[in-house]
Amino acid sequence: MTENTAPHWSDPVEGVRLQKVLAAAGVASRRVVEQYIVEGRIEVNGVVVTELGRRIDPEADLVAVDGVAIQLDPGKRYYMLNKPRGVVSSMRDEQGRPDLRQFTDELEERVYNVGRLDGETSGLLLLTNDGDLAHVLAHPSFGVEKTYIAKVKGRVLPQTIQQLKQGIELEDGPIRADRAKVRQHQGDDRHSIVELTLHSGRNRIVRRMLAEVGHPVVDLVRRSFGPLHLGTLRVGVMRELTDTERGLLLTISREADEARARGGDAAPVDAAPGGAADDASGAGHAEEES
Repeated sequence: MTENTAPHWSDPVEGVRLQKVLAAAGVASRRVVEQYIVEGRIEVNGVVVTELGRRIDPEADLVAVDGVAIQLDPGKRYYMLNKPRGVVSSMRDEQGRPDLRQFTDELEERVYNVGRLDGETSGLLLLTNDGDLAHVLAHPSFGVEKTYIAKVKGRVLPQTIQQLKQGIELEDGPIRADRAKVRQHQGDDRHSIVELTLHSGRNRIVRRMLAEVGHPVVDLVRRSFGPLHLGTLRVGVMRELTDTERGLLLTISREADEARARGGDAAPVDAAPGGAADDASGAGHAEEES
Protein backbone atom coordinates (compact mmCIF):
# COMPACT_ATOMS: atom_id res chain seq x y z
CA MET A 1 0.00 0.00 0.00
CA THR A 2 1.18 3.52 -0.64
CA GLU A 3 0.64 6.74 1.22
CA ASN A 4 -1.46 7.96 -1.73
CA THR A 5 -4.85 6.98 -0.41
CA ALA A 6 -6.86 7.96 -3.47
CA PRO A 7 -8.13 4.80 -5.21
CA HIS A 8 -6.91 4.08 -8.71
CA TRP A 9 -9.64 3.35 -11.23
CA SER A 10 -8.41 1.45 -14.23
CA ASP A 11 -9.57 2.29 -17.72
CA PRO A 12 -12.06 -0.49 -18.61
CA VAL A 13 -10.76 -0.45 -22.20
CA GLU A 14 -7.03 -0.58 -21.42
CA GLY A 15 -5.20 -3.04 -19.21
CA VAL A 16 -5.40 -6.82 -18.87
CA ARG A 17 -8.49 -8.97 -18.56
CA LEU A 18 -9.32 -9.64 -14.94
CA GLN A 19 -9.61 -13.40 -15.35
CA LYS A 20 -6.18 -13.56 -16.97
CA VAL A 21 -4.59 -11.58 -14.15
CA LEU A 22 -6.16 -13.69 -11.41
CA ALA A 23 -5.29 -16.93 -13.16
CA ALA A 24 -1.67 -15.76 -13.38
CA ALA A 25 -1.80 -14.91 -9.67
CA GLY A 26 -2.77 -18.50 -8.92
CA VAL A 27 -6.31 -17.80 -7.73
CA ALA A 28 -7.93 -20.31 -10.10
CA SER A 29 -8.17 -21.15 -13.78
CA ARG A 30 -9.58 -18.51 -16.11
CA ARG A 31 -12.80 -20.47 -16.45
CA VAL A 32 -13.25 -20.68 -12.68
CA VAL A 33 -12.40 -16.99 -12.27
CA GLU A 34 -15.07 -16.16 -14.84
CA GLN A 35 -17.55 -18.04 -12.69
CA TYR A 36 -16.40 -16.04 -9.65
CA ILE A 37 -17.06 -12.84 -11.61
CA VAL A 38 -20.55 -13.94 -12.59
CA GLU A 39 -21.26 -14.84 -8.95
CA GLY A 40 -20.15 -11.38 -7.77
CA ARG A 41 -17.29 -12.72 -5.67
CA ILE A 42 -14.59 -10.38 -7.03
CA GLU A 43 -14.01 -6.73 -6.19
CA VAL A 44 -11.76 -4.24 -7.95
CA ASN A 45 -10.92 -1.17 -5.90
CA GLY A 46 -13.73 -2.03 -3.52
CA VAL A 47 -16.42 -2.37 -6.19
CA VAL A 48 -17.96 -5.73 -7.15
CA VAL A 49 -17.23 -6.66 -10.76
CA THR A 50 -19.75 -8.72 -12.71
CA GLU A 51 -18.77 -8.10 -16.34
CA LEU A 52 -16.52 -10.74 -17.89
CA GLY A 53 -14.74 -8.25 -20.12
CA ARG A 54 -13.39 -6.10 -17.28
CA ARG A 55 -9.76 -5.09 -17.69
CA ILE A 56 -7.50 -3.88 -14.89
CA ASP A 57 -4.04 -2.45 -14.31
CA PRO A 58 -2.26 -5.15 -12.26
CA GLU A 59 0.29 -2.61 -11.00
CA ALA A 60 -2.26 -0.20 -9.56
CA ASP A 61 -5.67 -1.78 -9.08
CA LEU A 62 -6.59 -3.56 -5.83
CA VAL A 63 -8.37 -6.88 -6.26
CA ALA A 64 -10.10 -9.04 -3.66
CA VAL A 65 -11.84 -12.41 -3.92
CA ASP A 66 -14.50 -13.20 -1.31
CA GLY A 67 -13.25 -10.19 0.64
CA VAL A 68 -9.64 -11.44 0.78
CA ALA A 69 -6.97 -9.31 -0.91
CA ILE A 70 -5.00 -10.78 -3.81
CA GLN A 71 -1.34 -9.94 -4.41
CA LEU A 72 -0.85 -9.26 -8.11
CA ASP A 73 2.83 -8.30 -7.89
CA PRO A 74 4.86 -11.46 -8.60
CA GLY A 75 7.96 -9.86 -7.11
CA LYS A 76 6.55 -9.69 -3.58
CA ARG A 77 7.56 -12.52 -1.26
CA TYR A 78 6.35 -13.50 2.22
CA TYR A 79 7.97 -16.08 4.49
CA MET A 80 7.27 -17.50 7.94
CA LEU A 81 10.25 -18.54 10.05
CA ASN A 82 10.19 -20.44 13.33
CA LYS A 83 13.18 -18.58 14.73
CA PRO A 84 15.37 -20.62 17.08
CA ARG A 85 16.73 -19.35 20.38
CA GLY A 86 20.23 -17.95 20.01
CA VAL A 87 19.51 -16.23 16.68
CA VAL A 88 19.14 -12.44 16.67
CA SER A 89 16.49 -10.76 14.52
CA SER A 90 18.90 -8.96 12.23
CA MET A 91 20.18 -9.44 8.70
CA ARG A 92 23.71 -8.62 9.83
CA ASP A 93 24.63 -8.62 13.49
CA GLU A 94 27.46 -6.21 14.32
CA GLN A 95 28.54 -8.38 17.24
CA GLY A 96 28.94 -11.46 15.07
CA ARG A 97 26.11 -13.43 16.66
CA PRO A 98 24.04 -15.88 14.57
CA ASP A 99 21.55 -13.85 12.55
CA LEU A 100 18.82 -14.33 9.95
CA ARG A 101 21.16 -14.61 6.98
CA GLN A 102 21.45 -18.34 7.54
CA PHE A 103 17.79 -18.57 6.49
CA THR A 104 17.71 -15.92 3.75
CA ASP A 105 21.03 -16.20 1.93
CA GLU A 106 19.65 -18.75 -0.52
CA LEU A 107 16.64 -16.63 -1.48
CA GLU A 108 16.62 -14.82 -4.82
CA GLU A 109 14.86 -11.83 -3.26
CA ARG A 110 16.19 -9.62 -0.50
CA VAL A 111 13.73 -9.82 2.41
CA TYR A 112 13.58 -8.23 5.84
CA ASN A 113 12.09 -9.23 9.17
CA VAL A 114 8.89 -7.56 10.30
CA GLY A 115 9.58 -6.51 13.88
CA ARG A 116 11.87 -8.59 16.04
CA LEU A 117 12.16 -11.34 18.60
CA ASP A 118 15.13 -11.12 20.91
CA GLY A 119 17.86 -13.73 20.89
CA GLU A 120 16.40 -15.86 23.68
CA THR A 121 12.85 -15.91 22.30
CA SER A 122 11.87 -18.43 19.64
CA GLY A 123 8.86 -18.55 17.39
CA LEU A 124 7.06 -16.91 14.52
CA LEU A 125 8.92 -14.24 12.58
CA LEU A 126 7.63 -12.82 9.29
CA LEU A 127 10.06 -11.89 6.53
CA THR A 128 9.09 -10.01 3.37
CA ASN A 129 10.17 -7.50 0.75
CA ASP A 130 6.77 -5.77 0.95
CA GLY A 131 7.69 -2.61 2.85
CA ASP A 132 4.17 -1.18 3.00
CA LEU A 133 2.78 -4.35 4.51
CA ALA A 134 5.70 -4.53 6.95
CA HIS A 135 4.94 -1.03 8.20
CA VAL A 136 1.33 -1.87 8.98
CA LEU A 137 2.10 -5.17 10.67
CA ALA A 138 4.94 -3.85 12.82
CA HIS A 139 3.34 -0.61 14.01
CA PRO A 140 1.39 -1.04 17.27
CA SER A 141 -1.22 1.56 16.30
CA PHE A 142 -2.66 -0.91 13.80
CA GLY A 143 -3.40 -3.39 16.55
CA VAL A 144 -1.92 -6.56 15.03
CA GLU A 145 -2.08 -9.14 17.80
CA LYS A 146 0.70 -11.51 18.78
CA THR A 147 0.25 -14.57 20.98
CA TYR A 148 3.04 -15.97 23.16
CA ILE A 149 3.42 -19.11 25.21
CA ALA A 150 5.59 -18.51 28.27
CA LYS A 151 6.99 -20.94 30.78
CA VAL A 152 7.33 -18.96 34.01
CA LYS A 153 8.47 -19.57 37.56
CA GLY A 154 5.85 -20.30 40.18
CA ARG A 155 2.14 -21.02 40.21
CA VAL A 156 0.22 -18.31 38.37
CA LEU A 157 -3.08 -17.60 40.13
CA PRO A 158 -6.36 -16.41 38.56
CA GLN A 159 -6.01 -13.01 40.20
CA THR A 160 -2.62 -12.59 38.53
CA ILE A 161 -4.15 -13.31 35.13
CA GLN A 162 -6.85 -10.75 35.87
CA GLN A 163 -4.17 -8.23 36.81
CA LEU A 164 -2.42 -8.74 33.46
CA LYS A 165 -5.70 -8.18 31.60
CA GLN A 166 -6.70 -5.12 33.61
CA GLY A 167 -3.31 -3.48 33.21
CA ILE A 168 -0.06 -2.98 35.10
CA GLU A 169 2.38 -0.11 35.38
CA LEU A 170 5.89 -0.49 33.94
CA GLU A 171 8.72 2.03 33.95
CA ASP A 172 7.80 3.11 30.40
CA GLY A 173 4.07 3.37 31.05
CA PRO A 174 0.96 1.25 31.56
CA ILE A 175 0.31 -1.94 29.62
CA ARG A 176 -2.36 -4.63 29.54
CA ALA A 177 -2.80 -7.95 27.81
CA ASP A 178 -5.59 -8.34 25.27
CA ARG A 179 -6.06 -11.90 26.52
CA ALA A 180 -4.30 -14.07 29.07
CA LYS A 181 -4.77 -17.52 30.58
CA VAL A 182 -2.94 -20.30 32.39
CA ARG A 183 -2.59 -23.39 30.24
CA GLN A 184 -0.83 -25.68 32.70
CA HIS A 185 0.98 -25.95 36.03
CA GLN A 186 4.16 -28.03 36.11
CA GLY A 187 6.50 -29.67 38.58
CA ASP A 188 4.57 -29.34 41.82
CA ASP A 189 3.70 -25.76 40.89
CA ARG A 190 7.33 -24.76 40.37
CA HIS A 191 6.42 -23.58 36.87
CA SER A 192 3.32 -22.47 34.95
CA ILE A 193 2.59 -22.30 31.23
CA VAL A 194 0.90 -19.00 30.39
CA GLU A 195 -0.65 -17.85 27.10
CA LEU A 196 -0.53 -14.10 26.56
CA THR A 197 -1.94 -12.10 23.62
CA LEU A 198 -1.18 -8.43 23.07
CA HIS A 199 -0.38 -5.97 20.29
CA SER A 200 2.40 -4.04 21.98
CA GLY A 201 5.67 -3.32 20.21
CA ARG A 202 7.68 -2.46 23.32
CA ASN A 203 11.04 -4.03 23.94
CA ARG A 204 10.89 -7.33 25.88
CA ILE A 205 7.33 -6.55 26.88
CA VAL A 206 6.08 -10.06 27.73
CA ARG A 207 9.11 -10.81 29.90
CA ARG A 208 8.76 -7.49 31.69
CA MET A 209 5.02 -7.91 32.26
CA LEU A 210 5.38 -11.36 33.75
CA ALA A 211 8.36 -10.36 35.90
CA GLU A 212 6.34 -7.41 37.21
CA VAL A 213 3.62 -9.75 38.52
CA GLY A 214 6.20 -12.02 40.15
CA HIS A 215 6.64 -14.75 37.53
CA PRO A 216 9.95 -14.44 35.63
CA VAL A 217 10.03 -16.09 32.20
CA VAL A 218 12.01 -19.30 31.80
CA ASP A 219 11.17 -19.89 28.13
CA LEU A 220 9.17 -17.89 25.59
CA VAL A 221 7.74 -18.72 22.16
CA ARG A 222 5.67 -16.55 19.83
CA ARG A 223 2.99 -18.81 18.40
CA SER A 224 1.01 -16.37 16.26
CA PHE A 225 1.36 -13.04 14.53
CA GLY A 226 -1.89 -11.52 13.30
CA PRO A 227 -3.62 -14.21 11.22
CA LEU A 228 -0.44 -16.32 10.99
CA HIS A 229 0.10 -19.37 13.20
CA LEU A 230 3.19 -21.54 13.59
CA GLY A 231 1.18 -24.74 13.45
CA THR A 232 3.58 -27.65 13.05
CA LEU A 233 6.43 -25.63 11.54
CA ARG A 234 9.60 -26.93 13.17
CA VAL A 235 12.14 -24.71 14.90
CA GLY A 236 14.72 -23.43 12.42
CA VAL A 237 12.50 -24.01 9.38
CA MET A 238 11.22 -21.30 7.02
CA ARG A 239 8.45 -21.57 4.44
CA GLU A 240 6.56 -19.29 2.07
CA LEU A 241 3.13 -18.21 3.17
CA THR A 242 0.16 -19.91 1.57
CA ASP A 243 -2.13 -17.94 -0.75
CA THR A 244 -4.69 -17.75 2.05
CA GLU A 245 -2.18 -16.48 4.62
CA ARG A 246 -0.82 -13.91 2.21
CA GLY A 247 -4.33 -12.73 1.37
CA LEU A 248 -5.22 -12.29 5.03
CA LEU A 249 -2.14 -10.13 5.62
CA LEU A 250 -2.84 -8.01 2.54
CA THR A 251 -6.41 -7.53 3.67
CA ILE A 252 -5.16 -6.12 6.99
CA SER A 253 -2.85 -3.77 5.12
CA ARG A 254 -5.58 -2.52 2.80
CA GLU A 255 -8.01 -2.00 5.65
CA ALA A 256 -5.35 0.07 7.41
CA ASP A 257 -4.93 2.21 4.28
CA GLU A 258 -8.68 2.71 4.12
CA ALA A 259 -8.70 3.81 7.77
CA ARG A 260 -5.92 6.30 7.09
CA ALA A 261 -7.83 7.59 4.07
CA ARG A 262 -10.78 8.28 6.35
CA GLY A 263 -8.48 10.25 8.62
CA GLY A 264 -8.74 7.98 11.64
CA ASP A 265 -6.58 5.47 13.46
CA ALA A 266 -6.68 1.93 12.16
CA ALA A 267 -6.83 0.37 15.60
CA PRO A 268 -6.68 1.16 19.31
CA VAL A 269 -3.35 1.59 21.03
CA ASP A 270 -2.18 -0.93 23.59
CA ALA A 271 -1.88 1.14 26.73
CA ALA A 272 -4.03 0.62 29.79
CA PRO A 273 -6.84 3.13 30.29
CA GLY A 274 -5.45 6.63 30.45
CA GLY A 275 -2.00 5.50 29.29
CA ALA A 276 0.16 6.42 26.33
CA ALA A 277 0.58 4.45 23.16
CA ASP A 278 3.59 2.25 22.55
CA ASP A 279 6.55 3.44 20.59
CA ALA A 280 6.58 2.44 16.95
CA SER A 281 8.47 -0.74 16.15
CA GLY A 282 8.60 -1.06 12.41
CA ALA A 283 10.49 -3.71 10.49
CA GLY A 284 14.09 -3.67 11.58
CA HIS A 285 13.47 -1.37 14.56
CA ALA A 286 13.48 -2.01 18.30
CA GLU A 287 13.05 -5.58 19.45
CA GLU A 288 9.39 -6.41 19.85
CA GLU A 289 9.57 -9.17 22.35
CA SER A 290 11.46 -11.47 24.60
